[in-house]
Amino acid sequence: MHFTASNNDCGVREYDMDGFQLVNHYLFIRPVNFHNYMAEYGDISDSSDHTYEETDDEDQIGYGSIRPLLKQEPVKIFRAFVEGMRLTREQYRRGRLIQYVNYEDIPLSGQTADMIYKQTSKGGTYYDFFHNSRAVTPTAVHFQLRNMVCATSKHDVYVVSNDSIMHWSSVSQNLTEILNFSGHVAPTEKHDGSLLEGFMQTDISTLAVNDDFLVAGGAEGELVCKKLYQQGVCFCTRVINEDNALTTAIKIYPALSGGKHFLTSNNDCGVREYDMDGFQLVNHFRFPWPVNVFPRDS
Repeated sequence: MHFTASNNDCGVREYDMDGFQLVNHYLFIRPVNFHNYMAEYGDISDSSDHTYEETDDEDQIGYGSIRPLLKQEPVKIFRAFVEGMRLTREQYRRGRLIQYVNYEDIPLSGQTADMIYKQTSKGGTYYDFFHNSRAVTPTAVHFQLRNMVCATSKHDVYVVSNDSIMHWSSVSQNLTEILNFSGHVAPTEKHDGSLLEGFMQTDISTLAVNDDFLVAGGAEGELVCKKLYQQGVCFCTRVINEDNALTTAIKIYPALSGGKHFLTSNNDCGVREYDMDGFQLVNHFRFPWPVNVFPRDS
């Protein structure tokens, strides 16, 4: 006996009932509401009246959605999940573009950009890989999250994997855990505005690493700062106490004063600037919509 669970992280997980172990983990482009079908049609996994297959509707292309078909040869539900995942890269992108309008902050921004900016040409090589490793798997709690991987050199990569921030060195081939957020994370230094009690089970939504500093943002407005050359965390705070608190982007940069500053943006449409010396708020900018990315250094 097995059971399945679908979550808003766009994942469907299969467990066995004997040892309650994870058997399979299927990833989709958007959350699967399979339970709605179960409520309407009952348990169809062994039914002779229903089967499920991937839809081919224009507004569902590439999304692994399922619909009931009557009087067809029975197929178990997980076959539908597996079939739904057999997407090419072009099908995946096409499906994302079709549904992009649901996530636009500025109406028709995609069409406007196509008219203004030069279209890209395919066929050239933008970059190539000299080494491939599956030692660490990047993970994200939501498909819209970005900045979950940060390369600080040609050989050093920091990545969010499950509940941890990991460091991978292609030179030494070593994988090292930098911070684990599955339990309790609390600061070891005292600074104004720092939450000495820390956080429990933080869902990391964005990451930035520069020189010896690491700053991680959480899905509920958490902000965690660490110096890579010393143990523990040096600063913890909650940027905002609202439902719309998710941290979307972080950027660490040299300030005009000669020190280090960092910027954080959240879903409350605010961008906040902090100094890295005392971790104090320097500026708070407000925009009509959330800022999801910061420009790279020139």
